[in-house]
Amino acid sequence: MSFVNEKEREQSQIVSGKALDRIAQEELVPTPENYELWYVYYSRSVPEVVRVIDGIVESGQTINDYVCGEIYNRFLSDLRNEEAVRNAGDQVQNAIHNVSGMVEGVKNATKSYGSTLETVTRQIGVAKSQDDLKKAVSVASESTASMIEQNMRLEEMLRESSQIMEELKRDLEHVRREAMTDGLTGLANRKCFDGEMDRVIRDYADRRGVFSILMLDIDYFKSFNDNFGHQVGDQVLRLVARTLKDGLKGKDVAARYGGEEFSIILPDTDLSGAVIVGNALRKAVAGKDVINRSTGKVLGRITLSVGVAEFAGEKTAELLISRADEALYTAKHNGRNQVAAAPSKG
Repeated sequence: MSFVNEKEREQSQIVSGKALDRIAQEELVPTPENYELWYVYYSRSVPEVVRVIDGIVESGQTINDYVCGEIYNRFLSDLRNEEAVRNAGDQVQNAIHNVSGMVEGVKNATKSYGSTLETVTRQIGVAKSQDDLKKAVSVASESTASMIEQNMRLEEMLRESSQIMEELKRDLEHVRREAMTDGLTGLANRKCFDGEMDRVIRDYADRRGVFSILMLDIDYFKSFNDNFGHQVGDQVLRLVARTLKDGLKGKDVAARYGGEEFSIILPDTDLSGAVIVGNALRKAVAGKDVINRSTGKVLGRITLSVGVAEFAGEKTAELLISRADEALYTAKHNGRNQVAAAPSKG
């Protein structure tokens, strides 16, 4: 067994060395997420990660922190959340098992205690001397003390189990939020957006309501990244996300759809209202300077192109998103930094 463990340890050290070398080779920031990604790649433990990275290398694309972050969020963050949920489930099962065992023990002890009291009652009834009474009372006292101790242990275990359940509840809520949040921008992620779209479509189809969606894309983001680096690119994404969040209200849902593209659900908003919101957000973003935090130098401003579509009874989210994407393409084609609306379906 020790030989196997030593072999596994050596293999782990080899994989770890390769991961660290690759991080240095690609000039990546040595974050835990980057280390985990490359450790998974060289250990070949998640085939999808290997396939995607190999595809990027074969196509000659640059591997950078932004690309690594996208791969990590796509394939590994969910695995980590699933593991956390499994661990929490195991702890719940252990707590239930322990409490169940203790309850069964108390139940048996209670049954025995009842039998003991019946015996003591009979002994008292036939006692012929004070010694006989003392013995009977002594047996009852010892049995009562044992029963009280059992109950106290059960109460303590129930308190501990209650604390464990509360901690797990908080942990699971944290995992749930992380699973639905984009790590870079703090907005809802694609999974959350897809789920919310399905829910809203069902709701508004049932009550024949109106809502609209926006698809927003940062203009010339790749050039901005190439000119100023991916850390500044990440700063731009966070700036846009914060501006979108500040410009929305109520039940509006803003999400990072992928890369430099964002999406917004506007409940109870028709096409003309959504265009007004889109233009307000576009102007708010265009009015913000991008500043290099290390030097304080103003690097310029960024703009958004926006596609808008109003719900027209589509059966699936994909159909509505496709219409908004077509409008977004129109905004790009017509010169960017503008809002285009998908034609209403008659």
